[in-house]
Amino acid sequence: MRSIRILPIALLLVFILLIDFYAFQALGPIISKFGKSSQELVSAAYWGITGFILFSLLFTLKAALKVGKLTNALKNCINTVLVNFVTKLVFVLSIFIQDIIRVLASVFNAGVLPARNDIAIFVGLGLAFLIFLAFLHGVTLGKYNYKVHKLNLHFDDLPEAFDDFKLVQISDVHAGSFDNARAVEKGIRLINDQEPDLFVFTGDLVNNQSEEILPWIEKFGRIKAKYGKYSILGNHDYGDYIQWSSHHEKAMNLEHLKIYHSNMGFELLLDQHALIKKDGQEIALLGVENWGLGFGQRGDIKKALSGVNPDAFKVLLSHDPTHWQSIIKELPVKIDLTLSGHTHGMQFGIEALGIKWSPVKYRYKHWAGLTEYKSRYLYINRGFGFLGFSGRVGIWPEITVITLKKSYA
Repeated sequence: MRSIRILPIALLLVFILLIDFYAFQALGPIISKFGKSSQELVSAAYWGITGFILFSLLFTLKAALKVGKLTNALKNCINTVLVNFVTKLVFVLSIFIQDIIRVLASVFNAGVLPARNDIAIFVGLGLAFLIFLAFLHGVTLGKYNYKVHKLNLHFDDLPEAFDDFKLVQISDVHAGSFDNARAVEKGIRLINDQEPDLFVFTGDLVNNQSEEILPWIEKFGRIKAKYGKYSILGNHDYGDYIQWSSHHEKAMNLEHLKIYHSNMGFELLLDQHALIKKDGQEIALLGVENWGLGFGQRGDIKKALSGVNPDAFKVLLSHDPTHWQSIIKELPVKIDLTLSGHTHGMQFGIEALGIKWSPVKYRYKHWAGLTEYKSRYLYINRGFGFLGFSGRVGIWPEITVITLKKSYA
């Protein structure tokens, strides 16, 4: 793991404690109805639980730094802190809105601040409880709640032999985060149930170290596709986010990861292309190394295009969707379809009842699903695994099934 700076951690803890304090004092009108001994018990329990959670986080963080990797204990603590924090934050925000109204009301009431409304407090508690349940589901079942997203894409320049050609994509496995072999196997069976013509993986096989994939090689090796399995690297695959004893150790980690791709039957494309042939016709599959705004720009699309017929139908595998934004207007040749991942949809958001929202939208213009620009398509997979927060809330792990269709005039 990288060394941790003290100041950001300290500021984060102060912010968490401020939220805790605001939430506790907001409960004052309810707690005041209890007897004195009950009030003391509630106060001790509230702050005791808060202190225990934060102490556990610091203790497991120190232990993880000592061994140099993200331990299960630290992952569990991060989950607990996040669930606790978000639950209280929702409650605090609901109370804060009421407090703004109270302050405005005091202006017209000779400066007298009205008391908090008990009903509003219980409404805030209800909202917080629903969020708590959502996150509890997210860290237990939600992170393996695989969803198959199917879509048909029509192209004028698709060779006729590839009409109804089925392409299956997953992205962002992050094998070092897995903690349930049976659930992962279920996801792999679901991939094979789609009967892919072509299978592609768009990067981030591991969190940091190549050895993370070792327990899962045989399982991912079971994936079947008639016309091959292809993969690329993502920003986490290069080992940039942990400290290494030497440049050689880091380089060997990457070399081992490349071998593990091969062991799973994945043909790794490193600024390269492969020609997928069917019934005497072909399409070009391009794969670039990671290229993303703020996450390293290693990929060379021109190198991947070298030797490819400019008029060929082209599918590009590029881990970070910001790459698509840079090439659609600058590249002289047309890339028909680009497949990316990287964002995870932040593993949190809402995709229901016509609503599609996640906080990640404020970082990425395109963060999940399909985007089109002048008959050039980008599809962003929401990720097969998870990272950081060991769960998913509202944005579920994805298996993408794209059926290519020939458009006839």
